[in-house]
Amino acid sequence: HELASYRVRAVLKPIIELLASIPSIIFGFFGMLVVAPFLQRTLGIPTGLNAFTASLVLGIMAIPTVSSLAEDALSFVPKSFREASLAVGANRWQTLTRVVVPAAGSGISTAVILGMSRAVGETMTVLMVAGGAAIIPRSIFDPVRPMISTIAAEMGEAVTGSMHYQSLFALGLILFLMTLFFNILAEIVSRRFRLKLGLGR
Repeated sequence: HELASYRVRAVLKPIIELLASIPSIIFGFFGMLVVAPFLQRTLGIPTGLNAFTASLVLGIMAIPTVSSLAEDALSFVPKSFREASLAVGANRWQTLTRVVVPAAGSGISTAVILGMSRAVGETMTVLMVAGGAAIIPRSIFDPVRPMISTIAAEMGEAVTGSMHYQSLFALGLILFLMTLFFNILAEIVSRRFRLKLGLGR
């Protein structure tokens, strides 16, 4: 927003927002058919369906959420902040790093945490590209089965009331607590930025 020209923003912003509307299963197919074989050939690893591939695809999925919300946060910074910074002799880069980004810090941090929350709660993509191996990996290039994928894959087969069934509910509770932690963290970071800028308590 601060560095790109109006023409570049007019092209990139709709494309990024369009990515946010793509169903997660499409990202899963893309990861299976394109990303995984490419990484397998390039890195010389036994299989492209592993934790690294899943992380890469989830990162791509989180980009639209983070970039769109962060861009909105930057656009809400009053123009007077920029003008005041430039008036005292700061250049554009100093204005961006020392004035604009701190002023938009609450929105940017919230965008990052929401992107992380989407990655944590994603089911189909990781189920398709992480390899599905219910083992403890020794490296990021080993197949894995994330917790949420385990719930999706095994809940239909678990006997009601069994240890297996209760274990899946325990995994769900852990995911809930992780999401709660991200939300609390977002509020703490947001409040610190507001207090630092004197925007209220």
